[in-house]
Amino acid sequence: MSKKRLIWRLFPSYLLITLTALLIVTWYASKITRQYYIQQKAADLQQIARVIENQIVHGILSSDFGSIDSLCKSLGKKSETRITVILPGGEVIGDTEKDVWKMDNQMGRPEIIEALKGKAGVSIRYSSTVHKNMLYVALPEYETENDNSKLIGFLRLSVPITFIESFVNSIRWKIGLAGLLIALSAAFISLLVSWRISRPLETMKRGVEKFAAGDLSFRLSLPHTDEMSRLAEALNHMASQLDEKIRTIIRQRNEQQAVFESMSEGVIAVDKEERLISINKAAEKLFNIETTRAAGRSIQEVIRNTELQQLILTVLEGNKSIEKEITLWSKGECFLQVDGTVLKDTQGETIGVLVVINDITRLRQLENHRRDFVANVSHELRTPLTSIKGYVETLLDGAIDDKKAARPFLEVIAKQAENLRAIVEDLLSLARLEQEEDKTPVILEEALLKNVLNSAIQVCLPEAAEKNIKITLSCKKDVKAKFNFQLLEEALVNLIDNAVKYSDPETHIHVMAEKTGSEVIITVQDQGRGIKRDHLPRIFERFYRVDKARSRKLGGTGLGLAIVKHIAQVHHGNVTVESEIGKGSRFSINLPGQVFSGDQ
Repeated sequence: MSKKRLIWRLFPSYLLITLTALLIVTWYASKITRQYYIQQKAADLQQIARVIENQIVHGILSSDFGSIDSLCKSLGKKSETRITVILPGGEVIGDTEKDVWKMDNQMGRPEIIEALKGKAGVSIRYSSTVHKNMLYVALPEYETENDNSKLIGFLRLSVPITFIESFVNSIRWKIGLAGLLIALSAAFISLLVSWRISRPLETMKRGVEKFAAGDLSFRLSLPHTDEMSRLAEALNHMASQLDEKIRTIIRQRNEQQAVFESMSEGVIAVDKEERLISINKAAEKLFNIETTRAAGRSIQEVIRNTELQQLILTVLEGNKSIEKEITLWSKGECFLQVDGTVLKDTQGETIGVLVVINDITRLRQLENHRRDFVANVSHELRTPLTSIKGYVETLLDGAIDDKKAARPFLEVIAKQAENLRAIVEDLLSLARLEQEEDKTPVILEEALLKNVLNSAIQVCLPEAAEKNIKITLSCKKDVKAKFNFQLLEEALVNLIDNAVKYSDPETHIHVMAEKTGSEVIITVQDQGRGIKRDHLPRIFERFYRVDKARSRKLGGTGLGLAIVKHIAQVHHGNVTVESEIGKGSRFSINLPGQVFSGDQ
């Protein structure tokens, strides 16, 4: 159905009611007026009849019918009234218009039938004699004798009602004209009333449209009518409440979104059809996907991982939570702890699956490192302990009595004990560094860098002299940095000692320090055999050895470079290595902070 504006529904209704009322009033007024004039004319005819009835009665009693007919014609023409005298049998003995012998019997006429009942008979009908609609009034005439009344005839008077119809029609036209003026006035008034009713509603409609468009700060003006004013107030109150609630919802959504996006765990929500509902940044990063391209698509299209897809399907089918560990290979080996649970709405109906993903790769790596560390420590400690145990048992079996044989055994035992002490010392040093790194910050003081470099070189000079290795230093005398003297010296001693151990005799080791921007770079460069490229990523791990046999022969614990790395870290710096087979290695410690430089 076509929709119309309210004004075009109210206005035609008002106009139709007005026109209907005017038509009814016109019809009723015309009818009442016509009846009134007919009654008045009938009363007039009865008065005329009362005036001439004595003469008519006298003529009937004397049987002078000719004089009666003459009287009817004479009086009828003077009064413009048709007068008819009828005997009780229905024969006409006098008439104004026609000869009596030409007229039919009148007993069947309505007015005569009513007059037989002893009262005036009135009727309106078409007259075939004069060919007009006529008003007929018939009075019964009686002869009174000895208190007895005898019907002797009827006196009937009639007039055309054409003038009454003309008069009624003129009144009807006048009423119609007045009604038209009233209808026009009513139409204008109803149009005005309809407009006054519909205008506030139109204003409210535009206001509600603004509300729907999001402009909840808009307020409707209050109309003058009480009902419309209350409606406008209710709409303004509704807009105010909606604005407050929407602001609250947006704030809560933003807070939840901020929490959702800042979570370190990956979160994925899918519906019952396995289409993606939402995903946070952590999950995007884990699976390398874009939210704009993923929204609304199936999980199979977005994430190419059968284990994750199977977990979601299992949760949907079983309607229960599942915990599982899966592996990703897109960025190397990545271990994920996945918890899938049923996602429900406020009515408790299942609407999908919520997946929470924790990246446990670091934990797995730490666990592997722990296992490797335990295995390495066990291995490193087992070797000297086995050697000590073997020599001690030999001495106990009698070799102790042979002083020449006992002394070399005791020297080996002492050497292996020293190796054990070195390993334990290095382990304790690493533990202390890790503790300081995690809990207690190391105190760093600003000092000349050249002093600590000279001190470290002096510690290593005796061993270098045995192999005739030359150690040179290149550092400006006024270069300063913030460092812990003891720790930095320990790191440098480890690097220089390694360079001496793994360099051939008659070679050169160069120690230098230089400033680069806001940091100091300390470098120890040797001319040794070098390190293969595939060993470089792991060279700073604990107990990692490039050449295990040679390292043990040279007395290394396998912890020196790990200690160097941790010392660099507690100084908020780092250590790097560059090496080439046959050309030597270059170890660098980078120390951040303000640098002061002076002269060479």
